[in-house]
Amino acid sequence: MKFHWFHLMPWPYLPDDMRERYDSVYVTLPAKEIYDPVRGHDVYNEYLDELEYADQMGFDGICVNEHHQNGYGTMPSPNIMAATLARRTRTAKLVVMGNSVALYNPPIRVAEEMAMLDVISGGRLIAGFPVGTPMDTVYCYGQNPATLREKYYEGVDLILKAWRSDEMFSFNGKYTQLRYVNPWPRPIQQPHPPVWIPGGGSVETGEWCARNDFLYAYLSFFGYQMARKTMDMYWEAVDRVGVDHNPYRAGFVQFVGVADSDAEAEKLYSEAGLYFHNRCFYISPRYFQAPGYLSIETMLKGMKSQMKAAAEMQAPDLTWKQIIERGYIIAGSPDTVADQLTELADTLNVGHLMVMLHYGNMPKETVLHNTELFATKVMPKLRDKFSDWEDRWWPTDTLSELATPAPLTVGV
Repeated sequence: MKFHWFHLMPWPYLPDDMRERYDSVYVTLPAKEIYDPVRGHDVYNEYLDELEYADQMGFDGICVNEHHQNGYGTMPSPNIMAATLARRTRTAKLVVMGNSVALYNPPIRVAEEMAMLDVISGGRLIAGFPVGTPMDTVYCYGQNPATLREKYYEGVDLILKAWRSDEMFSFNGKYTQLRYVNPWPRPIQQPHPPVWIPGGGSVETGEWCARNDFLYAYLSFFGYQMARKTMDMYWEAVDRVGVDHNPYRAGFVQFVGVADSDAEAEKLYSEAGLYFHNRCFYISPRYFQAPGYLSIETMLKGMKSQMKAAAEMQAPDLTWKQIIERGYIIAGSPDTVADQLTELADTLNVGHLMVMLHYGNMPKETVLHNTELFATKVMPKLRDKFSDWEDRWWPTDTLSELATPAPLTVGV
């Protein structure tokens, strides 16, 4: 089993009375009032320290992603973060989860920048291509929700063809027309880096991943207990396509807090957990979906349950006990966490676990403590799971063992 350290990079100074003053943390939260770029300098560098520490602690991958106009995730360009990490990390794969392809015009820019990251890092890139949330794509970037997915598919096709082709070609798509496609540089990994597709429960995304042999990464913040229905739909799609149930073709994200005891976990992580659910995830319902964004099949199978779960997560009177009972956060002693993660892996059949060890306004020292305990006390208990399967969604053409960057010290 492989473990990846995922950072949202939330804004840790959201006001206590945010729900009374504003209607959403996403799209309309006024940056001029809430965001302080001087504080932001310290925040970004602390977050990068945390990701670098995860590399030092032996995590298989470190994950960054793309969001816009919000206090929930202050990372509009994951490629910038991955570029800094490419020079400051040794062995962890750079999991860019990812570039919202339909927002790039032309999307060949994604092929170029990801190839740069792969070359700089010595072949450590994992290329993530999300459709993007409605908040990011429709409301912040003004995309047409009815054509977004079609535009996305075309963009991914262009990127992969650019990486695979041995010669220059022309591309005449519905949304992009290019007379000359000849991107420099080319990635180290051939024919291209592994492709991971972050998803939020769309039926068509799971089947598309299975047909194209992409990894499907379910980025649900509702916890593994509520993820069973979506992951079952994915494995049903795998069966329809006729490919194997290799657990490494699936990934899942889970919030985790490790402490010396269950009681200590509440003391260390409850404030940050409540901060995330009460402030960072305070999203106006009108931004969750847009007409035409979801297919009819997906709406019939999953939209109501997802919306209900989102509403429950945002309840202003949500307690730590409810967060734990519902599985939003797995927290406790190393044995408690390992037992629940074992159940998660077995229930969902996922070989790639993306853990959120920072959330909300968690202090850096607590994040590093959480990271160290997870790496030393939890990961070894699950390492051998799925050892009988081959991970075909993992970088192999890598120069990382040959690279010898200078020793790192967190915070320097």
